[in-house]
Amino acid sequence: MTNKSLADLAEKMREIDICMLSTHTDGGAIAGRPMSNNRNVDYDGSSYYFTLDDTRMVDDIKADPKVALAFQGAKAFLVAVEGKADLIRDRQAFREHWSPDIDKWFADGIDTEGLVMIKVVAERAHYWDGEDEGEVTM
Repeated sequence: MTNKSLADLAEKMREIDICMLSTHTDGGAIAGRPMSNNRNVDYDGSSYYFTLDDTRMVDDIKADPKVALAFQGAKAFLVAVEGKADLIRDRQAFREHWSPDIDKWFADGIDTEGLVMIKVVAERAHYWDGEDEGEVTM
């Protein structure tokens, strides 16, 4: 087992487009949803995802901001992230993290009514890379 750094994980995570974002529901269940990071993200321990304010996911985060992210890359590379989610409604922040690929989901871009950005700040990440595994604490 070799210890990887956050930079090592970031390099491998760069090409992973979809992750599963899991929240705690009001009934105590865990709900997962696929979210896109649009592949061109330099992972520094924070992730950004766009959704609409009237979703169950946003309600779950308001009630309990503790979330998990699961990334699966090529050749048995997996990362499970545990962190805290913040809901951001600032258009300037939207601009900083917007990509033209997101337009297909939100036709009015950053002016889409009810748009919200979810920022997940990682507290720890567990990785599996073939037979190598470990944990990075933030």
